[in-house]
Amino acid sequence: MNTITLLLLFPFFTQFLEVEPARTKLPGKTRFPISQISVMGFVYCDFCSNSSFSRHSYFLPGAEVKVDCMFKALSEKTSEQISLSVNRTTNKYGMYKLEIPSVDGVKCAEDSAVVSSCQASLIGSSSSACNVPGYKTTSNVIAIKARRANLCIYSFNALTFRPSKRDITLCGN
Repeated sequence: MNTITLLLLFPFFTQFLEVEPARTKLPGKTRFPISQISVMGFVYCDFCSNSSFSRHSYFLPGAEVKVDCMFKALSEKTSEQISLSVNRTTNKYGMYKLEIPSVDGVKCAEDSAVVSSCQASLIGSSSSACNVPGYKTTSNVIAIKARRANLCIYSFNALTFRPSKRDITLCGN
């Protein structure tokens, strides 16, 4: 992912990292709840079909994305796996998001004992001007763990659609 894209996405990450977690009071101690997992990504129109976010590109609202994830739960007695497959629609900023409820034993991917995998795939675009799949499947994930908020964010590389015909006037040859 290039530097410009990371800078564009950083404000979206900071809204998650500033959340103060709820605490559960037990007699004699306070503990944090089980980790919350968020899976998110963006879809944009690669207007010039150059495989990068350019000045003519824009984030696509209303794009349909399928998200498949599998998490291994840590348990001393059993080997458990949790699989999820959901469809999400991008918001007005081209972002799709899946909130996974807290599940006992499921931790962030940075824990080497936890095997997890997620993949996002394009289903369709609501834009008639930008509806040809470009970068249509990704499993490249950046895992960000906010210890204070007990939150784990899986952020996918951006997925893209492009116009059926390239605009030579704006994009050149």
